[in-house]
Amino acid sequence: MMLKTEKQAAFSLALVYAFRMIGLFMILPVFSLYATDYAGATPLLIGLAIGVYGLTQGLFQLPFGFLSDRVGRKKMIILGLLLFCAGSVVAALAESIQQIIFGRGLQGMGAIAAVVMALAADLTREEIRMRIMAVIGMSIGVAFMVSMISGPILAASVGISGIFWITAVLAVCSILIVLFVTPNPQQQSFHRDAQLSVSDIGKVLANRELLRLDFGVFVLHMVLAATFVLFPLMMRDQLHVDVAEHWKTYLSVFVLSILIMVPMIIFAEKKSQMKPMFLLGILCVGLAELGLSQFHAYPAIFLMLMLFFAGFNFLEASLPSLVAKIAPADMKGTAMGLFSTAQFLGAFAGGMLGGSMLAYATHKPAFLELAGMIVLWWLVALFMQKPQPVSSRIVSLSNFDEPSIIHFRQQVEKLAGVQELTVYLDDKIAYIKIDKKLFDNEALERLMAK
Repeated sequence: MMLKTEKQAAFSLALVYAFRMIGLFMILPVFSLYATDYAGATPLLIGLAIGVYGLTQGLFQLPFGFLSDRVGRKKMIILGLLLFCAGSVVAALAESIQQIIFGRGLQGMGAIAAVVMALAADLTREEIRMRIMAVIGMSIGVAFMVSMISGPILAASVGISGIFWITAVLAVCSILIVLFVTPNPQQQSFHRDAQLSVSDIGKVLANRELLRLDFGVFVLHMVLAATFVLFPLMMRDQLHVDVAEHWKTYLSVFVLSILIMVPMIIFAEKKSQMKPMFLLGILCVGLAELGLSQFHAYPAIFLMLMLFFAGFNFLEASLPSLVAKIAPADMKGTAMGLFSTAQFLGAFAGGMLGGSMLAYATHKPAFLELAGMIVLWWLVALFMQKPQPVSSRIVSLSNFDEPSIIHFRQQVEKLAGVQELTVYLDDKIAYIKIDKKLFDNEALERLMAK
């Protein structure tokens, strides 16, 4: 049962995360349509304007996290949101593509993702923290869908500059939420399940399975960014869909793709068939890219886009889950930090790649190249180990003395389904990885009550 302050933390931080993601992604489905209105626009600079936030976010995410340990979470979140707001204003006032690039880069410098997760960890008890993180994770998916649908509507009514002004307003709203809605943590501490540990980076990078996932999210977001440099132009110029009507296609596609995605997730989890469904998700994205290179009629293109987002949404939900399952329980924060960095850098690479592809005479070779990249990822994923049906538990041992903690560790190691156990005496926290089918939660509760 969540406490009132934990519900408040979950809601407010999910909203802050969502507002920021909406601000970043609203221009994705529309910018290439209007970019030539800006002085100095070239294909490569258009792609850079779309993807540069990924570069700065990837570079500044870790420094923001480290500074938050020293000066405070809320201070760094507010600083990040101020940078995000400033970047939005610069882009809103821009007359040249270079100014847009600077504004977007400034937006990305407000890299608060890791700090938000750390603050969420400060504000929640260990036993319900996974639930809070899941709420924030769901907000990211919702924000992406909202941005893809609202972007074309807003671009048609207020233009690209208007979208950036709205983004600035969302940043100000986020600052107010952090100041007046998000609770203040009673204490701030380091959380291995939510924050990156420099000492663990080498161990995480040595894990081949985690590297496969990092490579996968890099390719997925590279392909996403590159696709939406190209696809809006395809909708307008090849399919002759009015820009103001693009949102209808995206809304329909998202609804139908979710109807496909949800059964895929249920089957993968309930039947322990994650690997074949994961490979199927990659295949869906690859086939969609191949179809976009070959088809020229709206019904076929619509089906390809639906296939793309069915695979994309499944993979976007599955990849973080797989990282959490594969990473040692006490290194999950480090694994997720490196995973997020790969994701941001993928968005940057995709913007640059898509921009370079704008120079092609037709979109066919561009989508074929993207399909080829997905095939490469599929081959890498083909050799991944079958994911085990495991989950993590974080147990606070704050009421135990050292002999009791040692005894607790000895007893937990004997419980059925315990695959991994790490106890930190200084922090008085146990990180446990369990087989969900074999583990007895009641037995753990009895040990905690002793």
